[in-house]
Amino acid sequence: MTHPVRRRTLLAAAGTAAAGALARPAPPSSATPGSVSGPGATGFATFRWLGVAGWQIRTPRSHLLVDPYLTRFDTGLAKGRFSPTTGLTVDPVAVDDALGRSDESGRVTATLVTHTHWDHFGDVPHIATTRGGTVFTTLTGYHLARSLGVDDTQVAVLKGGEEIVVGDLVVRAVRSLHSRARNGGVLFPGVRHEVPRRPATIADLPEGDTLAFLLRAPTGRSVLLLGASDFDDTSLRGLRPDVVTMPVPANDVTNDYVERLLDVLDSPRVVVPVHWDHFETPPTTPPTVQDDATAEQLRSMVATVHRVAPHARVVMPDYRRTLTLL
Repeated sequence: MTHPVRRRTLLAAAGTAAAGALARPAPPSSATPGSVSGPGATGFATFRWLGVAGWQIRTPRSHLLVDPYLTRFDTGLAKGRFSPTTGLTVDPVAVDDALGRSDESGRVTATLVTHTHWDHFGDVPHIATTRGGTVFTTLTGYHLARSLGVDDTQVAVLKGGEEIVVGDLVVRAVRSLHSRARNGGVLFPGVRHEVPRRPATIADLPEGDTLAFLLRAPTGRSVLLLGASDFDDTSLRGLRPDVVTMPVPANDVTNDYVERLLDVLDSPRVVVPVHWDHFETPPTTPPTVQDDATAEQLRSMVATVHRVAPHARVVMPDYRRTLTLL
C-alpha cells in the first residue's frame, strides 16, 4: 500500500542527479569537496560522514560521534563469501586518519550507538578508551563495551524515549528496528544481559536491539539519524525532523520503507542516504557503492523519494564534504 505523504511548506530545492545515474562502480555523486547546507540550516552544527551509518558532528561546544566504524576490515560480505567467524580487529591508524589525533582537539563528548553489529560498534570501545566521552547505547552495548575494556562510568544505557542534554544539543533516543534479510531474519540476533567473554569474532557482536537518535539544536532544527533500514512508526510519529538519514541495505524487504518513513516524519526537507558505501576496503574518493544489489536498492530508494516527496532535497554524503544540517 502506498501512503500519502503530508508536506510542510518546504523550500524548493533541487534533488540529486537522476537516480539512473547511480550505478556501481561509479559513485552516487560527483560533487566536489566543500560544505553543503540543508534548507534552513543556521550553521550551528557540521556533519561529516564517516561511512556506513557513521557521523562526526561538531557544534560550538560538542564533538559527537554516531556509529563510528573506521577500521573497515574484510568479512567477505561484498564478495559473496561472508564469514561470521571473521576476527575483530581495530586499526588505530585508520581511526586517527578519520578523526584526527586523540589529543585535546580530538576528545569526544559522546558516542551514540544505534546497534552493536561490528560495522556500527566495532571501533567504539577503542574510541571511548582513547578519546573519552560517554557511550550512549543499549543494555547489550553496555555489556559488550564492558567486556572490551570500557569503564562502566563511561557507558550510559538507553531504552528509547529518553531526552538527554549532551553539550549544546538535545539528544532523543528513539526505539527503532533493524532491517531484515530475504528470509525475514536479522543478522546475529540476540541481546546480552551480562558481561560476556571478550568478543573475538563479528558473530560475537549481536544486533542487541536498535535505536535511532534525534538531535535537536537550540534553534529547534532537528536531524533524525537511523542506523538500519526499518523503524517503528509509533516511535517516530510526531518527531517531524528537518533532516533524516536513510539507510539503504535491504530496504526493499521493509514494506513501503520510503513511503511510510517520509509519511510518519511529515516529509523532512532533506534526505541523506547512508550505509551504501563499500565498507570492507579503505575509503575511496569518491565513495564506491558496496555491490550491485546495494546500487539497485539505492537507485530505487532515491527514485521513490523524488516521487513521493518531490520538494525534498536528496543529499548524497561524501567522505570529503561537510554537511551543515542544523
